[in-house]
Amino acid sequence: MPAAVRVTAPSRLHFGMLSFGQADVPPFGGLGAMIDAPRLRLSFTPADAFEVRGPLAERAADFVRRACQHREMVNDPACLIEVLEAPPEHCGLGVGTQLALAVSAGLAALFGWPELKTAAPPAALGRGERSWVGIYGFEHGGLIFESRRQADEEVSSLLHQTPLPAEWRFVLVRPRDEQGLFGPGEKQAFARLPPVPIETTHKLRALAEEQIVPAAHRGDFETFSSALFDYGHAAGTCFWAVQGGAFASQRLASLVETIRSLGVRGVGQSSWGPTLYALVADQQAAEKLVELLSASNGDDLNLLIAPPNNTGATIEVVGS
Repeated sequence: MPAAVRVTAPSRLHFGMLSFGQADVPPFGGLGAMIDAPRLRLSFTPADAFEVRGPLAERAADFVRRACQHREMVNDPACLIEVLEAPPEHCGLGVGTQLALAVSAGLAALFGWPELKTAAPPAALGRGERSWVGIYGFEHGGLIFESRRQADEEVSSLLHQTPLPAEWRFVLVRPRDEQGLFGPGEKQAFARLPPVPIETTHKLRALAEEQIVPAAHRGDFETFSSALFDYGHAAGTCFWAVQGGAFASQRLASLVETIRSLGVRGVGQSSWGPTLYALVADQQAAEKLVELLSASNGDDLNLLIAPPNNTGATIEVVGS
């Protein structure tokens, strides 16, 4: 048995879903990308009894029990799990899925389970009900475009995984006093939403396949940025009945306008928000944008510069 296992997982930006609510069209599918900050870091070590410490400890323990139940294990695993670093929850960064898969991967590496990165399927961990962007992103990193699922399928198909240019940067912009929908509130919100118009689904798919993915392959920053905004805005309008617009609040809508007025085209909301992403060409441009937003918004915003993550999660096995 290893002396320790360390798992580091990226965060996920979700640019929007392709469909939901359509009678004859499989639901969901969507586009997103993985970023290197903020990160999730966990440590797994052998112990006499099961224990989880650190932020998100209770949630991590639940994922442990789900993984063990899937493997028909009666007892909790004899190990200490420490959550060393964790992004904020319920702000559009996909923390729950990354935590579930990191727990599963860490247990697999520590105890020698056959699977490495996913010791239990996402459904067994309570993940992947609507989006598989973070699931594929945990494995591969990069830009992820996944298909809609048929009614009898649990697994979404990965259509494209494309590395993003390493010099690009996402500036994450989050009002400190806002939180996104999750859990029962999210389920109730989806119940209130009208079906996505089929024309919107076709538009989103065309933007992804004909502009965004090819631009990522070419490293075409301008085309990628413009199409990314168009995709996010079109996807966001599908949530108008809940959000009151393409974004989760008027504050976020105003911030998007402000950022675009500064010449940044690729701006959008990740999932339910409140995290906004602003894509810029390099670190220098990112630092300049942070400086401008800090000067005009004081302490109201949490601002973070995030490089793309093109590798997915890392699993380090220490000793034996």
